[in-house]
Parts: sequence; C-alpha cells; structure tokens
Amino acid sequence: MSPSAGVTRNTLRQQIADALRDEVLAGRLPPGREFTVKQIAEQYGVSATPVREALFDLSAQGLLASDQHRGFQVREFTVADYRAMAEARALVVEGLFRNPAEVAVRPEGLASIRRRAAEAVRAAKGGDLDVLIGYDLRFWRELGQFVLNPYIADFLTRLRVQAWVFAVHRLRRDGMDENVLWFGHEELVEAIARGDHEEVHAEMRSYYGHALAWADRLEVRETEGNAEGKAEGDAEGRTDGPPGPGSAMPPQSPESPGHCA
Repeated sequence: MSPSAGVTRNTLRQQIADALRDEVLAGRLPPGREFTVKQIAEQYGVSATPVREALFDLSAQGLLASDQHRGFQVREFTVADYRAMAEARALVVEGLFRNPAEVAVRPEGLASIRRRAAEAVRAAKGGDLDVLIGYDLRFWRELGQFVLNPYIADFLTRLRVQAWVFAVHRLRRDGMDENVLWFGHEELVEAIARGDHEEVHAEMRSYYGHALAWADRLEVRETEGNAEGKAEGDAEGRTDGPPGPGSAMPPQSPESPGHCA
C-alpha cells in the first residue's frame, strides 16, 4: 500500500467514526440499535475496511458493543454507569487541581474557552440540545488542554462523550431545565483564570452534585417505571379465566410512566 493510500484510508476511517459518533450524540442512533459493517458501508458508499476500523475505534471508546454474530450495537449505559462516570471525573479533576504541577493554564487559550463557555450556557438556557452538546464537549476538550498528562485528558474526554450518550435520549424524552443542566461554565473559567483553586473546587462540586442529583432522580423514576411495568405485565398474564358477565377488564394505559410516545 502506498503512503497516500494509507493516509486516505485513515482519514476516511476517522470521518466515518466522527459521523457515527455525531449520530449517536444526536440521538439518531439510539441505545440498543444494531447494525452491521455492510449496512454502514452501504449507507456511506464506501468499502467495508474503513467502516470496520471506525466501528472498532468507537467500540474501544466505549460507545459501541460488538458481537461477532450480530454485528455492532449502540451501547446502553445505565444510571449506575452514569453515576460511576460522574464520580470518576470528580476524583480525577479533584486530584488535578490539588496538584498545580499537573495543570498549566495558558492565558492565550482562555479567550477561546470563554467563548465556548458562553455558547454552552446560552444553548443550555435556550434548550438547544444539539448545540449544547457540541459546545460543551469543545469546552471541556479545550479545558483539558491545560492538563499536562495527555492520558488523563483523553480519559476525561471519553467520559464526557459517554455521559452525553447516556443523557441525550433521556433529555429529549424528559426535557431540559435548571434541575438537570449545569450553567456554571463561565464561573469555572473565571475561577481558573484567577488561579482560585478553592473556587474551582466549589464550581466542580456544583457540577458533579448536579449530575449525581439527576442520577438519583432518574434511578427512582426508572425503578418505579420498571415496577409498574412488571405489575401491569403480571396482571395481563393472569389465567383466572375470562371475565364473567357484567365484569370489565381493567383499563390499559397506552404508555407506561417514564416513556414517551
């Protein structure tokens, strides 16, 4: 293979991975959605090789699950997964800002991060989820450039993407408000710019507190929804015989709590 062919294939591989990641983050490829290399190759009009490589890249990032018999599937993250993501990010960031040697704040990079922060907050308050996800990821990615350990920066970026994969379809289902979304991007940037480590920790605690409180509410809701769904299933599956004269079947709800039409 010539060098140019290798570059072309790797570029195509990255383009396909980026496109599929955007589809997942937009909620157009929902959790549990299955597909094969052949289907994606036909969709994009390319050969199977770069598609297969792109799908394995996304699997390595934790966004897809693979099965040699069934192909690939968008990973379904649970509330417990999301809570673990938030706790992991909190521990890592807490450690980073307690060790100034691991963080190098470059003033020339703050102007761009301030713009990302302002756009993320504007999108959050305006309820524009697609714009919010894009700016939020850019905000944290650029902030991660201050981290001197590239492995830690990459780890934090992957957790952010996974958290949005978990959140996107739930936010589209339930809507967005201040009880779910965090609006502290700008305050965090200014605290970092001032070198105010105490304020940085306070903003990060607010951020992770928001995430964990949402996880708690989701857990209660989804647990109750599962219990009600099981009760309805048990009632429908009873074999006590057909209702007698004058009796009525219990009314059936068209949708169970926690699901949208």
